[in-house]
Amino acid sequence: MTQVTRTQVSSAVMTHPVRLVQAQDLASRLGLNGLALDPDPQGPPSALRTALVAWSAVAPGTSHHLVVQDDVEGPAELLEIVGEAASRFPDEALVFYTNWHARNGGAARLAAIAGASWVRAVPDEFTPSLAVCLPASTAAAFRTFAEGSTERHDDELLSVFFRERGRMGLLAVPNIVEHIGTSSINGHAAQGIRRAACPTSAADAGPLLAHGRVLEEPGWIPYMRYGEGYIRLPGQERDADGGRGHHRWREALPATGLTEEGIHAVRKAHLHEDLAAQVAGTFGRSFAEELWTHCLLLGRQAARAARTVGPAPGDVPDAAVSRMRRSAIATAGPAGLPPERRPEAGPEEVRAMAALAQSAVRAGRTLLQGET
Repeated sequence: MTQVTRTQVSSAVMTHPVRLVQAQDLASRLGLNGLALDPDPQGPPSALRTALVAWSAVAPGTSHHLVVQDDVEGPAELLEIVGEAASRFPDEALVFYTNWHARNGGAARLAAIAGASWVRAVPDEFTPSLAVCLPASTAAAFRTFAEGSTERHDDELLSVFFRERGRMGLLAVPNIVEHIGTSSINGHAAQGIRRAACPTSAADAGPLLAHGRVLEEPGWIPYMRYGEGYIRLPGQERDADGGRGHHRWREALPATGLTEEGIHAVRKAHLHEDLAAQVAGTFGRSFAEELWTHCLLLGRQAARAARTVGPAPGDVPDAAVSRMRRSAIATAGPAGLPPERRPEAGPEEVRAMAALAQSAVRAGRTLLQGET
């Protein structure tokens, strides 16, 4: 029997015949081991069907296995960065992409602003499965768990699997993998442009992921989707609907200890009217104010989380942490737009939204005044 003596990562690209050339190019560029083809391409759409093939492709003697979907971009250093992360967290499920308007995307954005490089995924949402690395034993356990399931979404079943094991995956806050295109074999095209919450260069992500801080419990998490702000509350997974419902920020505010009066007072004192007008000129005043309030709450929670995370260790460059923060803030506006309006966010619109978001994040720190 082959003994695993060090971290070794095998890999596979999930794909469908309609994207075969794209998948072959991706595997070649990134040095990935091979392709996992949909075994029933004429059947009803099922990402899980192909994922089971991919998770069965663990090479003998390897300690970990990376599964990447075919509609992504990644750096040439992907396998090196994943391998270092697996060496650091040998027993963890590691997730290298988070969707910018999901709850996990909100958790990653909050962690980035707080200066953390990893954050624990929430248990009441799908596990983003565009690039996931599992220990080989965990990959085998997931295959056994998933065999015969009627679920067609691998990302949903991964979360069920992790919940039942009592430990969600670790999300890489600096995203080194980016989603490309808007088509979806599995039925997600209506979500429009879907991007990473915190796109980061390999040069920055390397030290951040190898040495950066871990945020295990971010508390309540602001996130924005389809033009409206929400809050994911701690323990929400225990709700009757499994926590899948969305709580508008006004509805959830009493559970946070904040008040609408306090929010309005900070808005009156700190809202930068010129920046709000720039965003409102394209997307409307209500969106500009919703984005500002969302980022105000995000800034408050990030400032709170930063107290527990502490400063980055010495082998993580301060400049890399700063760029990670800016990247996460810059995606808040485009992610918060309704899908049909995201194509309107050109460079100027993105810059305006980023400036408004940054001003709100800074103002959010004032909501911590007087708290211990």
